[in-house]
Amino acid sequence: MTKTAIHVDHIARVEGHGNVHVVIEDGVVKTVEMNVVEPARLFESMVRGRSYREVSYISSRICGICSASHVVTDLKAIERIFGVEVTPRTRALRELLVYGSYLQNHATHLFVLAAPDFVGQVSVFPLAETNPELFEQALGLKALGNELCTKVGGRSIHPITAVVGGFTHEISAQEYLELAEKMDAAGAFAAAAVDLFHGFTVPDIATAGDMLAMVEPDYYPVECSNTARFLEAGIEFDANDVEKHLEEYDVPHSAALLARVRDTGTPFFTGALARVNASWEHLGQKAKMAAAKAGLRPPEKNPFMNNVAQAVELVDALDRCAGICRALAEPGAIEGGSEPVSFEVRAGRGVGFTEAPRGALFHDLELDDEGNVVHASIMTPTAQNVANLEADMRLLAEKLVAEGAEEDAIRQEIEKLVRAYDPCLSCSVH
Repeated sequence: MTKTAIHVDHIARVEGHGNVHVVIEDGVVKTVEMNVVEPARLFESMVRGRSYREVSYISSRICGICSASHVVTDLKAIERIFGVEVTPRTRALRELLVYGSYLQNHATHLFVLAAPDFVGQVSVFPLAETNPELFEQALGLKALGNELCTKVGGRSIHPITAVVGGFTHEISAQEYLELAEKMDAAGAFAAAAVDLFHGFTVPDIATAGDMLAMVEPDYYPVECSNTARFLEAGIEFDANDVEKHLEEYDVPHSAALLARVRDTGTPFFTGALARVNASWEHLGQKAKMAAAKAGLRPPEKNPFMNNVAQAVELVDALDRCAGICRALAEPGAIEGGSEPVSFEVRAGRGVGFTEAPRGALFHDLELDDEGNVVHASIMTPTAQNVANLEADMRLLAEKLVAEGAEEDAIRQEIEKLVRAYDPCLSCSVH
């Protein structure tokens, strides 16, 4: 018997710590495991007993990149419990806040974490020397995301101005216009990024599972909807019913809970690729043209194309946010004010739902009649993705073994696949 064990300890260029173990016997892939070795984060326990006023500030500490998404998701859950309807202007500001984290995350992931895979480098530092202009533009795009989050949320991470019912502060019309101009100026680089990542050669595989994304008629949603859809199963549900359709379960080899479609038992993928597949027709014209040029059209099932989908979202986010900023700068263009609306505290349960940069994010909160947390559950995108990542690693390993690939080649391609998922392994444990 010929046995090959491929171990990748502490996968490089991902957020958090995890290992990969693949066992091949006589040309047959026997074991594929994604071992998340992060300790329990305990954020759900931290918020228990706390006032609704504190919850979003605490949960934002789950992730530095996605902190804006955690804040907005918590606020949406609380507002569903209290029956709060925010103004269109508040929704526009929240969308800007979420998109700020998209610019931060996608620029970092694509150019610092993923790009070295495709140019024969072990890290971004040699790339910074061989192509300093690319490196500087990528950092500039991330800096623009930081600035957007700072202007809207009060600081670049862990926003402080977004509260239940609205915002405590807004910038001036001139600052909105300056942001719009900066986004316009970054658009050409974002479009070039789509071409760049489309030009990289990747294995031809189709993801093993379903895909999950937020959906909304006539819009590319990241915050404005409460409706989720499993694309292949055709199952559409309100976020309050997430536990009826999404099942979490534990495995002995990982500290992260895994997830599957409760109705079908299949794993699923959530993230930029799922969003583009779900809402392709609602992409802005510039993003749609860039995606079509790169051959990214639904149904696209190759998980490596998540890199291209993130680049497409950069184009879309810049274009969309520039438009929102100009509308916010024009009096009366967006209805209502951003000051917190009035509400009454009451007991109940609500699930907040947003599209974080890495995919669908659910915060399930239960409050007592004083607005204190009785129960909390947070389902992050990476926690939902790990089961599907394992299944895709198996498909990739089987393909490479059948093609006679050497052990080092199998290891390298599996690492590329893990990074294409853009995992945050720290956030996957709850």
